[in-house]
Amino acid sequence: MTEVTIKKLYYCPVKSLSFNESKSVEIIHNIGIKNDRFLAFTRGLNKKTSKHYMNNSQVRNLNYFLTLRNSPYLKKYNFIFNGKKNCIELYLKNKKLIEANIYNAIQVIKIQKFIEDLDDKIKKPIYLIHNNKFPFFDTTPNISISMINFNTIRDLEKTFSKKIEFERFRSNIYIDNLKPWDEFKLLYKIIKIGNVKFKVFSKIPRCSITNINPNNFNLDINLPNTLIRKYGHRNMGVYLIPLNSGLIKKNDKIILN
Repeated sequence: MTEVTIKKLYYCPVKSLSFNESKSVEIIHNIGIKNDRFLAFTRGLNKKTSKHYMNNSQVRNLNYFLTLRNSPYLKKYNFIFNGKKNCIELYLKNKKLIEANIYNAIQVIKIQKFIEDLDDKIKKPIYLIHNNKFPFFDTTPNISISMINFNTIRDLEKTFSKKIEFERFRSNIYIDNLKPWDEFKLLYKIIKIGNVKFKVFSKIPRCSITNINPNNFNLDINLPNTLIRKYGHRNMGVYLIPLNSGLIKKNDKIILN
Protein backbone atom coordinates (compact mmCIF):
# COMPACT_ATOMS: atom_id res chain seq x y z
CA MET A 1 0.00 0.00 0.00
CA THR A 2 1.35 3.42 -0.95
CA GLU A 3 1.98 5.59 2.10
CA VAL A 4 0.20 8.90 2.53
CA THR A 5 2.84 11.55 3.08
CA ILE A 6 3.28 15.31 3.44
CA LYS A 7 4.49 16.77 0.14
CA LYS A 8 4.42 20.46 1.07
CA LEU A 9 4.16 22.54 4.24
CA TYR A 10 3.18 26.21 4.54
CA TYR A 11 2.48 28.78 7.21
CA CYS A 12 1.05 32.28 6.87
CA PRO A 13 2.45 34.85 9.35
CA VAL A 14 -0.04 37.55 8.25
CA LYS A 15 -3.65 36.51 8.00
CA SER A 16 -4.63 36.04 4.33
CA LEU A 17 -1.72 38.14 3.03
CA SER A 18 1.18 35.70 3.25
CA PHE A 19 1.97 32.16 2.10
CA ASN A 20 5.41 30.82 3.00
CA GLU A 21 6.79 27.33 2.37
CA SER A 22 8.80 25.51 5.03
CA LYS A 23 10.52 22.13 5.38
CA SER A 24 9.12 21.76 8.90
CA VAL A 25 6.69 23.55 11.21
CA GLU A 26 6.34 23.55 14.98
CA ILE A 27 2.94 22.52 16.28
CA ILE A 28 1.82 24.09 19.57
CA HIS A 29 -1.00 22.43 21.45
CA ASN A 30 -4.05 24.70 21.89
CA ILE A 31 -2.57 27.26 19.46
CA GLY A 32 -1.71 25.71 16.08
CA ILE A 33 1.36 26.17 13.88
CA LYS A 34 3.90 28.51 15.40
CA ASN A 35 3.74 31.97 13.76
CA ASP A 36 0.80 30.98 11.58
CA ARG A 37 -1.69 33.86 11.19
CA PHE A 38 -0.53 35.47 14.41
CA LEU A 39 -0.41 38.86 12.63
CA ALA A 40 -3.28 40.65 10.93
CA PHE A 41 -4.27 44.04 9.59
CA THR A 42 -7.64 45.46 10.54
CA ARG A 43 -9.44 47.81 8.14
CA GLY A 44 -12.01 50.48 8.83
CA LEU A 45 -11.73 50.17 12.62
CA ASN A 46 -10.39 52.75 15.04
CA LYS A 47 -7.29 51.99 17.09
CA LYS A 48 -9.22 51.10 20.26
CA THR A 49 -11.48 48.60 18.51
CA SER A 50 -8.52 47.10 16.65
CA LYS A 51 -6.77 46.50 19.96
CA HIS A 52 -9.95 44.84 21.24
CA TYR A 53 -9.85 42.54 18.20
CA MET A 54 -6.22 41.75 19.02
CA ASN A 55 -6.94 40.65 22.58
CA ASN A 56 -10.41 39.09 22.31
CA SER A 57 -10.85 36.24 19.84
CA GLN A 58 -14.57 35.97 20.64
CA VAL A 59 -15.53 39.29 19.01
CA ARG A 60 -13.59 39.13 15.74
CA ASN A 61 -15.50 39.73 12.51
CA LEU A 62 -13.73 38.66 9.30
CA ASN A 63 -15.15 41.65 7.43
CA TYR A 64 -12.92 43.97 9.44
CA PHE A 65 -9.67 42.23 8.52
CA LEU A 66 -7.67 43.09 5.43
CA THR A 67 -7.90 39.86 3.42
CA LEU A 68 -7.61 38.68 -0.15
CA ARG A 69 -11.34 38.06 -0.16
CA ASN A 70 -12.14 41.75 0.29
CA SER A 71 -8.93 43.07 -1.30
CA PRO A 72 -7.93 40.60 -4.08
CA TYR A 73 -5.63 43.18 -5.69
CA LEU A 74 -3.18 42.50 -2.83
CA LYS A 75 -2.64 38.95 -4.12
CA LYS A 76 0.67 39.91 -5.77
CA TYR A 77 2.22 40.89 -2.43
CA ASN A 78 3.61 38.61 0.27
CA PHE A 79 4.79 38.97 3.85
CA ILE A 80 7.73 37.19 5.44
CA PHE A 81 8.21 37.12 9.21
CA ASN A 82 11.80 37.34 10.46
CA GLY A 83 11.65 35.82 13.92
CA LYS A 84 15.19 36.82 14.85
CA LYS A 85 14.40 40.50 14.27
CA ASN A 86 10.68 40.33 15.14
CA CYS A 87 10.10 42.00 11.77
CA ILE A 88 7.50 41.60 9.07
CA GLU A 89 8.81 42.23 5.59
CA LEU A 90 6.58 43.10 2.64
CA TYR A 91 7.64 41.73 -0.76
CA LEU A 92 6.57 42.26 -4.34
CA LYS A 93 7.89 39.18 -6.11
CA ASN A 94 11.47 39.00 -4.77
CA LYS A 95 11.84 42.68 -3.95
CA LYS A 96 11.51 43.80 -0.34
CA LEU A 97 9.44 46.98 -0.18
CA ILE A 98 9.41 47.70 3.55
CA GLU A 99 9.96 46.03 6.91
CA ALA A 100 8.82 46.78 10.45
CA ASN A 101 9.59 45.46 13.90
CA ILE A 102 6.17 44.55 15.26
CA TYR A 103 7.11 46.01 18.68
CA ASN A 104 8.41 49.31 17.28
CA ALA A 105 5.52 51.79 17.20
CA ILE A 106 7.15 54.15 14.69
CA GLN A 107 7.98 51.35 12.25
CA VAL A 108 4.49 49.87 12.62
CA ILE A 109 2.89 53.24 11.77
CA LYS A 110 5.08 53.47 8.66
CA ILE A 111 4.10 50.04 7.37
CA GLN A 112 0.42 50.71 8.10
CA LYS A 113 0.59 53.90 6.05
CA PHE A 114 2.54 52.10 3.31
CA ILE A 115 -0.22 49.49 2.98
CA GLU A 116 -2.96 52.14 3.01
CA ASP A 117 -1.24 53.75 0.01
CA LEU A 118 -0.90 50.52 -1.98
CA ASP A 119 -4.36 50.90 -3.51
CA ASP A 120 -7.15 53.47 -3.40
CA LYS A 121 -9.69 50.70 -2.77
CA ILE A 122 -8.21 49.75 0.62
CA LYS A 123 -10.63 50.64 3.40
CA LYS A 124 -8.86 52.88 5.88
CA PRO A 125 -7.52 53.12 8.52
CA ILE A 126 -5.23 50.08 8.65
CA TYR A 127 -3.86 48.79 11.96
CA LEU A 128 -1.39 45.96 12.57
CA ILE A 129 -2.36 43.63 15.41
CA HIS A 130 -0.73 40.45 16.70
CA ASN A 131 -1.54 37.66 19.11
CA ASN A 132 0.60 34.54 19.57
CA LYS A 133 -1.85 32.77 21.86
CA PHE A 134 -5.04 33.34 19.86
CA PRO A 135 -4.11 33.59 16.14
CA PHE A 136 -6.44 35.11 13.57
CA PHE A 137 -7.90 31.97 12.01
CA ASP A 138 -11.05 32.00 9.89
CA THR A 139 -12.40 29.51 12.43
CA THR A 140 -11.64 31.77 15.41
CA PRO A 141 -12.13 31.19 18.32
CA ASN A 142 -11.41 27.59 17.24
CA ILE A 143 -7.88 26.44 16.40
CA SER A 144 -7.37 25.33 12.82
CA ILE A 145 -4.63 23.76 10.72
CA SER A 146 -5.68 23.13 7.13
CA MET A 147 -4.86 20.01 5.12
CA ILE A 148 -5.61 19.31 1.45
CA ASN A 149 -5.14 16.27 -0.77
CA PHE A 150 -3.20 16.69 -4.03
CA ASN A 151 -5.24 13.89 -5.62
CA THR A 152 -8.43 15.82 -4.90
CA ILE A 153 -6.96 18.81 -6.74
CA ARG A 154 -6.03 16.52 -9.64
CA ASP A 155 -9.58 15.17 -9.74
CA LEU A 156 -10.88 18.73 -9.87
CA GLU A 157 -8.55 19.45 -12.80
CA LYS A 158 -10.49 16.89 -14.84
CA THR A 159 -13.68 18.84 -14.22
CA PHE A 160 -12.11 22.11 -15.37
CA SER A 161 -9.97 20.50 -18.09
CA LYS A 162 -7.10 22.69 -16.92
CA LYS A 163 -4.42 22.84 -14.26
CA ILE A 164 -5.60 24.05 -10.85
CA GLU A 165 -2.75 25.65 -8.93
CA PHE A 166 -2.52 24.27 -5.38
CA GLU A 167 -1.56 27.72 -4.08
CA ARG A 168 -5.17 28.84 -4.57
CA PHE A 169 -6.13 26.96 -1.41
CA ARG A 170 -3.42 28.38 0.88
CA SER A 171 -3.40 25.26 3.05
CA ASN A 172 -0.84 24.43 5.70
CA ILE A 173 -0.42 20.74 4.86
CA TYR A 174 -0.53 19.20 1.37
CA ILE A 175 -0.66 15.41 1.29
CA ASP A 176 -0.30 12.88 -1.51
CA ASN A 177 -1.07 9.21 -2.21
CA LEU A 178 -4.58 9.39 -0.75
CA LYS A 179 -7.52 8.71 -3.09
CA PRO A 180 -9.42 11.81 -4.25
CA TRP A 181 -11.85 13.14 -1.63
CA ASP A 182 -10.91 10.41 0.86
CA GLU A 183 -9.77 13.11 3.30
CA PHE A 184 -13.47 13.59 4.06
CA LYS A 185 -13.57 10.00 5.34
CA LEU A 186 -11.19 11.09 8.10
CA LEU A 187 -13.69 13.47 9.67
CA TYR A 188 -13.80 13.19 13.49
CA LYS A 189 -10.97 10.65 13.45
CA ILE A 190 -7.48 10.91 14.96
CA ILE A 191 -4.44 10.95 12.66
CA LYS A 192 -0.76 11.09 13.56
CA ILE A 193 2.01 13.00 11.77
CA GLY A 194 5.50 12.61 13.20
CA ASN A 195 5.00 12.75 16.95
CA VAL A 196 1.86 14.89 16.79
CA LYS A 197 -1.72 13.66 16.93
CA PHE A 198 -4.53 15.62 15.30
CA LYS A 199 -8.30 15.40 15.31
CA VAL A 200 -9.90 15.99 11.90
CA PHE A 201 -12.79 18.23 12.90
CA SER A 202 -14.40 19.77 9.80
CA LYS A 203 -14.43 20.24 6.05
CA ILE A 204 -13.21 23.56 4.61
CA PRO A 205 -15.82 25.59 2.70
CA ARG A 206 -14.21 27.49 -0.16
CA CYS A 207 -14.85 31.12 -1.10
CA SER A 208 -14.29 33.23 -4.19
CA ILE A 209 -10.62 33.89 -3.37
CA THR A 210 -9.86 30.47 -4.91
CA ASN A 211 -10.98 31.88 -8.26
CA ILE A 212 -7.79 33.96 -8.48
CA ASN A 213 -4.93 32.48 -10.52
CA PRO A 214 -1.82 32.86 -8.30
CA ASN A 215 0.43 33.20 -11.35
CA ASN A 216 -1.24 36.14 -13.08
CA PHE A 217 -3.87 37.21 -10.50
CA ASN A 218 -6.72 36.88 -13.01
CA LEU A 219 -10.16 35.54 -12.09
CA ASP A 220 -10.08 32.52 -14.40
CA ILE A 221 -12.44 29.98 -12.76
CA ASN A 222 -15.47 29.90 -10.48
CA LEU A 223 -14.42 27.20 -8.06
CA PRO A 224 -17.14 27.40 -5.36
CA ASN A 225 -19.96 27.29 -7.91
CA THR A 226 -18.33 24.44 -9.81
CA LEU A 227 -17.89 22.43 -6.62
CA ILE A 228 -21.58 22.88 -5.80
CA ARG A 229 -22.68 21.96 -9.33
CA LYS A 230 -20.37 18.93 -9.68
CA TYR A 231 -20.14 17.58 -6.13
CA GLY A 232 -23.08 19.13 -4.29
CA HIS A 233 -20.91 21.11 -1.87
CA ARG A 234 -18.20 23.81 -1.88
CA ASN A 235 -15.67 22.02 0.35
CA MET A 236 -12.02 21.20 -0.32
CA GLY A 237 -9.66 20.06 2.38
CA VAL A 238 -10.13 19.54 6.11
CA TYR A 239 -9.29 21.36 9.32
CA LEU A 240 -7.15 19.68 11.97
CA ILE A 241 -6.91 20.36 15.72
CA PRO A 242 -3.54 19.42 17.31
CA LEU A 243 -3.86 17.23 20.40
CA ASN A 244 -0.25 17.74 21.51
CA SER A 245 2.83 19.78 20.65
CA GLY A 246 5.67 18.65 18.39
CA LEU A 247 7.33 19.01 15.00
CA ILE A 248 6.06 17.87 11.62
CA LYS A 249 8.21 17.77 8.50
CA LYS A 250 7.98 17.44 4.76
CA ASN A 251 7.81 13.75 3.73
CA ASP A 252 6.41 12.69 7.13
CA LYS A 253 3.97 9.80 6.91
CA ILE A 254 0.32 10.29 7.76
CA ILE A 255 -0.78 7.50 10.09
CA LEU A 256 -4.52 7.02 9.72
CA ASN A 257 -6.09 5.48 12.83
